[in-house]
Amino acid sequence: MRRGRPGALPRGTAERTLTSVGIGRDAGRPADEEGAERNGAAAPEGERREVSRLWHITLSVSGREAPLKEVRRALEQLAHDHPFLLTSRYANDHAEIRYWEEARDLHDAAAVALRLWGEHRSTAKLPPWEIVGLEVIDRETYHQRVAEGYGPPPASPVGVHPY
Repeated sequence: MRRGRPGALPRGTAERTLTSVGIGRDAGRPADEEGAERNGAAAPEGERREVSRLWHITLSVSGREAPLKEVRRALEQLAHDHPFLLTSRYANDHAEIRYWEEARDLHDAAAVALRLWGEHRSTAKLPPWEIVGLEVIDRETYHQRVAEGYGPPPASPVGVHPY
């Protein structure tokens, strides 16, 4: 399964593949149960669909100073290439990117997040900064934090903004 918009892959990502995961009320149930419910035919015994969850990602990067206009343009291009980005904040030597990722578990969500900056570095002309922070939390934890007044408020306005 490819993540992102339908159509051609962004340049430089042809080798990347992700495991397909199911979503919805039947995800995680044995395929024979859901198949029997839908059309009366049983699926191969023991086959299961993977359960997909939403994870809120906060990726922090930093490095040598770069012109603010170039940083903004690069983050806007990243948002275009990776349409799931909610918001980016930036300065001339660091940035924070927040978005939702769909994955089976925290390990898969973190792995995709850790590849994001490097995979888009050349196509979006991102600064040669390194990842200095990563937070991955599930949807329920994110909403609980917001409801209790902890953690970042929901990302609004959406887009690329200076600190």
